[in-house]
Amino acid sequence: MALITGWFSSETPLHPAAKMAIPPIFEQSWPGFSKLSPEARGLAILRNEALATIAGHLGVEPEWLHVLGETNLGFYLGIQGLLSPAQLLQVSAIDRQEILAIADSQSHSEILSVSPEGQIRQSVNQDAVLAWQLGNGETGVVQQSAPTAKAIFVDATATGARLSLPEKWSTALWDSRNWAGPEGIGFLAVHPNSGWRNPLPHNDNRTVPGGSSTGLLIASALAIDSWVADEKIQAEMILQVHRRIRGYISERISDVDFATPENPAMPHLLSMSFLYVDGEQLLNALLAKGFAIDSGSACNAANLEPSHVLAAMGKLTQGNIRLTIHHAVTPEEVDGLLVAIEECVAELRD
Repeated sequence: MALITGWFSSETPLHPAAKMAIPPIFEQSWPGFSKLSPEARGLAILRNEALATIAGHLGVEPEWLHVLGETNLGFYLGIQGLLSPAQLLQVSAIDRQEILAIADSQSHSEILSVSPEGQIRQSVNQDAVLAWQLGNGETGVVQQSAPTAKAIFVDATATGARLSLPEKWSTALWDSRNWAGPEGIGFLAVHPNSGWRNPLPHNDNRTVPGGSSTGLLIASALAIDSWVADEKIQAEMILQVHRRIRGYISERISDVDFATPENPAMPHLLSMSFLYVDGEQLLNALLAKGFAIDSGSACNAANLEPSHVLAAMGKLTQGNIRLTIHHAVTPEEVDGLLVAIEECVAELRD
């Protein structure tokens, strides 16, 4: 296996700003922040400052933001807490599997179909609870219309601080990894006018069960602060890299099906499928040349089916690769990736 020289996979290492601070953070975060000792009071101040920093970047009030030790639990809390027993839940065909699973468990649910560009093309029931994907993590698709429904859960796990919440929302969920923060911490926002009720058994006023790591929370705040600053500087570069990759592949390789629309979409993501090519073989061939990418056509271990997102959009599900363009990408890495894709596709088609 070749040494990785180009990282275009979705995962990122912890942001350097957070990584450098990890040892002292965890040295200070040992006491319970709700205690009365001087150490605990100091930690409580750090925790509140971290929450305020993250809330500011996400566009919500700090008191609306709740920390989750398990991000995926936020899908259940955010959606189920808005539903009444007989109420309709509407989700889109390109929503995450966690959301589709919640819809499947409901007696009243509807999956909204999407266009080849990933846009919802069915009417939204105004009395329903709507799961609204702020941006699709596989294709980068961003919905053009604003969501309308009685209650709206916003899935922001793929967008992080890149996109703002819609004007109307009830609950929203983010994943710290989206701004190069630590794994194992997520954030659920509950609007005070949402009518949300805790769907889990409880005997107190907590919104989320259990505790969460204050050390990870502070690291996440340091990461988002630095990531947002980086994004302001690097956003135009990422857009140009996206256009360059799309243009090169369109001109040099035949039978390519782009799942990522040119607009509206998040420019750091680019999903494409190559006819007559196996996606897993292409991923491994690129990895052997030193380039880490993702594939949307690799089978899911749970159901042995290809990407439901590509299938719902009517896109080619075989031979798919997904590129994530990070802040640290260099022109040399892009040059090498383009040559490697062209060579690998040609070899696999022979």
